[in-house]
Amino acid sequence: MKLEGKYSLLMLLCTFIFAVFEVSALPYDYSASIECLANPQKPQYGGGIIINPELNDGLKGWSIFGNAKLQHIESQGNKFLVAHSRTQPHDSMSQKVYLQSDKLYTFSAWIKVSTGSDVPVAATFKTASGFKRAGEIIAESNCWSMLKGGLTVEASGAAELYFESKNTSVEIWVDSISLQAFTEKEWKSHQDRSIAKNRKSKVHIQAVDAEGNPLPNATISIQQNVPSFPFGCSITKLILNNPAHQNWFTSRFTVTTFGDEMKWYSTESIQGREDYSVADAMLQFAEENNIAVRGHNVFWDDPQYQLSWVKSLDTHQLINATYKRLNSIMQRYKSKLIAWDVVNENLHWNFFESRMGANASTIFYNWAIKADGETPLFLNDFNTIEESRDGASMPAMYLRKLREIQSFPGNSGGRFGIGLESHFNSSTPNLPYIRASLDTLGVANVPIWITELDVASHLDQPFYLEQVLRELHSHPHIQGIIMWAGRGPKGCYRMCLTDENFNNLPTGDVVDKLLQEWGYRSSASFTADANGFFEASLPHGDYDMKISHSSATHSSMVHKFNVASITMSLQFSV
Repeated sequence: MKLEGKYSLLMLLCTFIFAVFEVSALPYDYSASIECLANPQKPQYGGGIIINPELNDGLKGWSIFGNAKLQHIESQGNKFLVAHSRTQPHDSMSQKVYLQSDKLYTFSAWIKVSTGSDVPVAATFKTASGFKRAGEIIAESNCWSMLKGGLTVEASGAAELYFESKNTSVEIWVDSISLQAFTEKEWKSHQDRSIAKNRKSKVHIQAVDAEGNPLPNATISIQQNVPSFPFGCSITKLILNNPAHQNWFTSRFTVTTFGDEMKWYSTESIQGREDYSVADAMLQFAEENNIAVRGHNVFWDDPQYQLSWVKSLDTHQLINATYKRLNSIMQRYKSKLIAWDVVNENLHWNFFESRMGANASTIFYNWAIKADGETPLFLNDFNTIEESRDGASMPAMYLRKLREIQSFPGNSGGRFGIGLESHFNSSTPNLPYIRASLDTLGVANVPIWITELDVASHLDQPFYLEQVLRELHSHPHIQGIIMWAGRGPKGCYRMCLTDENFNNLPTGDVVDKLLQEWGYRSSASFTADANGFFEASLPHGDYDMKISHSSATHSSMVHKFNVASITMSLQFSV
């Protein structure tokens, strides 16, 4: 486009740098270790409120819990505590602390056992209102493992930290213990700092004319068109013929998962009669509205969701049927999805393993790599961050399953991911445990997505939904969030965002509030300074920008630019 006037050219010099966020609060330590080390690392936060965290002062601060015997040992320059002669799971060492209801506590310790391997060891706090599990690890006898977790308490008071293992034949060895308290304000500052560092970049724009002279007081208008961080909600087939539903959904979200429509029981309810018509229509709707789709799921390991004809197959027939199922759906939607949940909930269930052998899941991922290896292949399970007492899906068990799949012959080149369902059902969300678990999972260096987020109706849904969304969105290892709130024929699973007419419920208001706060599809106008400069911290994404100035006769051209988490310099011409 050719413009008339003396200043027919505006050059915009943009520099994107990492945003800097200064806080006076003690920074949160996102580091974790998933390696079993010859010697433990130093305690985080210098041990926090723990007395004698490195055990340099003998048994100072520590006492017996239950009927164990304690021993202070020094080996190769490392000092640690040993609980031996255990007869009950809780027999171990302990330390008394005072916990406050208005604080959030992050916990860590390094654990070893005397003999064997694969020994679950948990850290638990005995409080006046009950027992609080801070976290759990799979301990080994030949090296030290890091347990990282956290907790909050309902009432302030005295508490007692101790360690427990159902395997009473082993000694529990402990070192480098840390318990750090944070105020709610400090916790929020960690979230803000992480968002400023990982979700935003500081933008410097200068408006100049064709000769490079600054245009003082130029008006800069920006509009975010596509946010970089994927945030969405599940949908069902009911969205296909409901304009109100469609408008509500597409005005907010950039990614989705189909509730049931891609699952095996929906696409082949009768053996040999495949029907993808509903899933095809839903995918077409998503594509027409630039909504990315996660493939959910190829297989579900829970026996109660298997079709009767699938259950009736013998081993050989089941192998053939699963091979046909996987290739049918993955070839059909190859390169059209952003992820596949290949096996759903195989940390808790084992239908296919019980029928096809212990390697069933690893074989499925092997087939998936060959069928659509360019699309990330996710595990997907519940209670990894929701519930610290579920040993089946604790972070250590999740990572073990991931390594098992990755190490299977032919799987090493696969693109894998961690899917966390995040159904908060039984108790109030434990934010420190959520954060610590994500720290641990993040060390695996694969994409982590929140795939089915909801909050149970018996809890204060709007309050806890906001708490959880803030925690998850701010965590540096989370690459996308999908809520499980799609309306189906019987309503929503556990949490709705709207009523039947697609007017927001309080939970929907929370979502809109956070979308606005996070800058999703936001617009704003700014005035440059006397040197034509404008500066702002913008959420990552694709933007349109217009520049107007009194000296320019025309300024309708739209400049497109992307804000990313890397340093870059851009020049725009009008």
